[in-house]
Amino acid sequence: MSQTQNTQAGPDGATPSELHELAAAYGVLTEYQQFGGGTAHVPESTLAAVLSALGVGAGTPQEITQSLRRTHDAAWRHVLPPTVVVRQGEANRLPVHVTDGASVHVWVELDGAEPEARRHEVRPRRDLDQLDDDTGPREVDGRRVGRATFAVPADLPLGWHTVHALTEGHESTSTLVVTPYRLELGADLERHQAWGVLAQLYSVRSRTSWGLGDLADLADLAWLTAHRAGADFVAVNPLSAAEPVTPMTPSPYLPTSRRFGNPIYVRVEDILETAYLSAADRSLVEWAADPVRDLDTNGGPIDRDAVWDAKKAALEVVHSAPRRAARQAAFEDFVAAEGAGLQDFATWCAITEELAGGPWPAEMSDPAAPAVGAARERLAERIDFYCWLQWVFDEQKRSAQRTAREAGMRLGIVHDLAVGVHPDGADAWAHGDVLATGVGVGAPPDMYNQQGQNWSQPPWNPQELARAGYAPYRDMLRTALRHAGALRVDHILGLFRLWWVPDGMDPTQGAYVRYDHDALVGILCLEAQRAGAVVIGEDLGVFEPWVREYLADRGVLGTSVLWFEKTDGRPTAPEHYRHLTFATVGTHDMPPTAGYLAGEHVDLRERLGLLTEDAQMLRSQARAERSSAVRALAEQGLIGDNPSEREVVEGLHRYLRRSRAALVGVQLVDAVGERRSQNQPGTDTEYPNWKVPLADSSGNLVLVEDLFDNARLRSLLSAVATAR
Repeated sequence: MSQTQNTQAGPDGATPSELHELAAAYGVLTEYQQFGGGTAHVPESTLAAVLSALGVGAGTPQEITQSLRRTHDAAWRHVLPPTVVVRQGEANRLPVHVTDGASVHVWVELDGAEPEARRHEVRPRRDLDQLDDDTGPREVDGRRVGRATFAVPADLPLGWHTVHALTEGHESTSTLVVTPYRLELGADLERHQAWGVLAQLYSVRSRTSWGLGDLADLADLAWLTAHRAGADFVAVNPLSAAEPVTPMTPSPYLPTSRRFGNPIYVRVEDILETAYLSAADRSLVEWAADPVRDLDTNGGPIDRDAVWDAKKAALEVVHSAPRRAARQAAFEDFVAAEGAGLQDFATWCAITEELAGGPWPAEMSDPAAPAVGAARERLAERIDFYCWLQWVFDEQKRSAQRTAREAGMRLGIVHDLAVGVHPDGADAWAHGDVLATGVGVGAPPDMYNQQGQNWSQPPWNPQELARAGYAPYRDMLRTALRHAGALRVDHILGLFRLWWVPDGMDPTQGAYVRYDHDALVGILCLEAQRAGAVVIGEDLGVFEPWVREYLADRGVLGTSVLWFEKTDGRPTAPEHYRHLTFATVGTHDMPPTAGYLAGEHVDLRERLGLLTEDAQMLRSQARAERSSAVRALAEQGLIGDNPSEREVVEGLHRYLRRSRAALVGVQLVDAVGERRSQNQPGTDTEYPNWKVPLADSSGNLVLVEDLFDNARLRSLLSAVATAR
């Protein structure tokens, strides 16, 4: 985008300087560094649209002036900041705004203190000391307001606390979050590199899977790879909730909710009550399964809709069965612990089901609306069903992690958190007050997509999220981290800034919006520490240089993909890899390594009409990339002359095992010799994205029971396990 296109006047003649000042106040970047070099300037129309999505009037010169005036005094209108997030061990200052000359008493009510703090009998309440502050008073909305500053002690325990301020007989409160200074990896992982398997769970089926890999298959995969190969973890795609009715969105990275799970992954037979069904009810479950039993050995695209229709019918039968008193109490405890969030999610599912997936009436657009209240009463039984589905999903998720750990895995299951949610999904409905409307999250033009991208996912509104005390974000993380040895956060760069694309505009006409990364990363570290989990940030793409250093300082692992790791145009030497990183040869958005070595990433994009450059030139570049990698392997003594495809694939993984990376992952598709991509970015129906079942190099299906009958898998996992 050229500068001449982006210097037009603002809305209705507003001067760029005023609009830019307003944008800066709300973290909207007015320029950014383009991929390939050069500075791009954001159009004034984009700035106005993004500000509007943030709830800031910027449509006319008068609105801009008024918004600027309110922005300058915004903090002074409230006694306390909406949320304060600090790092443990660091002293901080807390500004408090009161009527000029009025006294104020400020204290912290401690909540959720760490066990060690409780053992030392930390008081449940700490008074804060006032500090000297020579900031003068200010006239705000006809009232003279002064600022008092209080010290936030460095020794407050980790957790979610509440700040209280009492002045002139009125008490104000705010959330105070104390986060770890650093999320420690643990002595064992610091000293000894861990390795594991990466799998798209839906594609990893057994002979009893109902046509789609499930949580029982995940437990079996973990046990087998731990016992027979010594793997330390199994990493899977997001298992987040999809639509409760068909058609179901295939992409695991476009969930309806990031907090709750997709019950399509539940193994019906593993629910305790299934064993005690009457003969008649057991027949109903078996009849429900009949249409999808043969799908486990069908090599065609995975049919989620058929699987869910079958499972849902069976799950309804099991749900209606009586539960023992202890089981019923456990279910009720789960529902109570998940609170309003689960109730809202289950209500959304029940209403969506009642509407058969059709458009929602306007009177139901707000969870607090009277029409929704009436629906909660009318659909109480279905709401209970959808709450129950989350309980059994959680039970089986916990069982998979327990199996993995008991099998000897150091981490167990590594779960994945998508970057956003479906614009018409449960989270978008339940959290409309903290999500921005009128914009979608995407990416500016880069080497992978020169047209930019708009994923149509509503982003967090930074200001509203802070006003909500970050509770929706915290609750989502707690569920995602539960029963997880580690959590991969997709596009973790979005905790720093996100590319917002206003509705109706081209993805190239977006703008970056900054977030309070100290708060978002800090809360992520706090919840991960409480869950005993490692955090992996997918930090690929366009980012500011300091971001990776910041994440490493907080103890968050980055992501290193061998094909992308270059030094002076050549593969980065193993000893020069970052330590705090999760290293893999490829990604799920690329062909498996065998296919990539053969240049199939170019061939596929050419067939689908996705290339913007000459195909022959790209093939030449792919051959050069392969040759460069082979030379690097030879220099390390990892392959001999004229290596076979299998030897090169194994050499690439052994290369990573020699690196400094804390974690190394082996994609299951590489282990069995698969060549097809799981996902081809830039396509929808043109390619069976997220529907490719696990198969070997000849296209023969590989089921969980047969994994270790695959000679190529045994060879690769043995090579990885014995490397170093």
